[in-house]
Amino acid sequence: MNRELIVRSSPEAVDFALLKDGKLTELHKEEESNNFTVGDILIAKVRKPVTGLNAAFVNVGYEKDAFLHYHDLGPQLSSMLKFVKKASTGKLKDFTLKDFPFEKEIDKDGSINDVIKANQSLLVQIVKEPISTKGPRISSELSLAGRYLVMVPFSDRVSVSQKIESKEEKERLKRLVKSIKPKGFGVIIRTVAEGKKVAELDRDLQTLLTKWTVMCKKLYKAPHPSKVLVELNRASSILRDVFNDTFTGIYVDDETLYTEVKDYVQEIAPEKESIVKLYDSNVPIFEKFGIDRQIKTSFGRTASMSKGAYLIIEHTEALHVVDVNSGNRSNKAKNQEDTALEVNLLAASEIARQLRLRDMGGIIVVDFIDMSKPDHRRKLFDHLRDEMKDDRAKHKILPPSKFGLIQITRQRVRPEMNIKTSEENPNAPGQEVEAPIVLIDKINSDLEKLLKGPASGNGIILNIHPFIAAYITKGFPSIRSKWFLEHKKWVKIQPRDAYTYLEYRFKNKDGKTIY
Repeated sequence: MNRELIVRSSPEAVDFALLKDGKLTELHKEEESNNFTVGDILIAKVRKPVTGLNAAFVNVGYEKDAFLHYHDLGPQLSSMLKFVKKASTGKLKDFTLKDFPFEKEIDKDGSINDVIKANQSLLVQIVKEPISTKGPRISSELSLAGRYLVMVPFSDRVSVSQKIESKEEKERLKRLVKSIKPKGFGVIIRTVAEGKKVAELDRDLQTLLTKWTVMCKKLYKAPHPSKVLVELNRASSILRDVFNDTFTGIYVDDETLYTEVKDYVQEIAPEKESIVKLYDSNVPIFEKFGIDRQIKTSFGRTASMSKGAYLIIEHTEALHVVDVNSGNRSNKAKNQEDTALEVNLLAASEIARQLRLRDMGGIIVVDFIDMSKPDHRRKLFDHLRDEMKDDRAKHKILPPSKFGLIQITRQRVRPEMNIKTSEENPNAPGQEVEAPIVLIDKINSDLEKLLKGPASGNGIILNIHPFIAAYITKGFPSIRSKWFLEHKKWVKIQPRDAYTYLEYRFKNKDGKTIY
């Protein structure tokens, strides 16, 4: 399996595309103007506690105040407030917490007015970027993420990722981390720590401790609000979260960014440094790797799948709705039930990809094709869970309902990736049409249906605009040649000057339109 990260740089933003066997599975954009990134830590002031919401609004420098709920304060809030006050006034020089006296934990079901006051200084961390009309969501229970570990100040708890299944490995990792963990800090052991040696874990922990110390030094007389710890740039944070031994290539088209990525990979996995390559060509990097085409075909209202099946994806303020359609899929299965299962399994894989690709969050309702057999519904549910195992966002999937609906909740911490794929209609200015790049995909799908049907024995002629006809017939091997090699039937191409750019008709040798 090939896993590649393609990085495209421009003056306004940096785009990151994650490919799995050439297929686009994740797309991220880091804009230069983005002032709030998940993981950033700020020193800020409470604007006002609101008793009715049991929350407080905090000024973090955004046009709308950030929202801090009581349950996001963390049990050691009192200790953190005391630490911030001493560090801000210069009375604290040792930031290791080994000799710092902890305060009593706050009541887990208490009131916001009992623990924080207006104009009080506190450290907060961005847990959700500003989305739509809402300000950032924040937490005062801080965490510093590393390659293998997440360090939690003002805690002593050690926990292990649930995705590590081996009980023996969990115990081994817990034992190792407890032996190296500094006093006053809790640690969460990440999935990628599985099988790692104590030296690697300790190096990661020491890096996080250094980050914590550097951050704390900035607190002295720091303006409010201001960032005291900036999350890694998006390239490094993506590498930290998704990079593993299966990566086969990282391609970057900007020299400065290439150096940053190469240095980071050298730090976390020196043996993989050689897979980082600087892309230098006249062909744009996203075009070279087929990413632009996949974006055009993946982000519209309709997402096509193989053999004519497709998804319809609708978005509302409250939820996302996905409808599964078999389209003109040829029925090789023995009956309708088997066809429904086949299409549903295909759709489940594509839905898991679409959720990651668009970074869809909140409630997602999927209307699969109805299946009457309970074991088929169970097979679909298990398959969808397996397909979503690689999804780093927290999610929960409910079993199919009586109506064949599957409900998914997925954590959303950033605005949804929404890319416009329609283009201006060249034949009707002011109107929009589906991206012309998907035209050949539609012709392929229609042709496959025709060649497997009774009309194929009477010869097939494709009437199409001259520009598209030239695109299909020129080059070696041409698209038409590929059709012949795949289907063993020749398709005659007839250019038609009267046709619009995106218009086409399939006819038989008698000139009768068959599609």
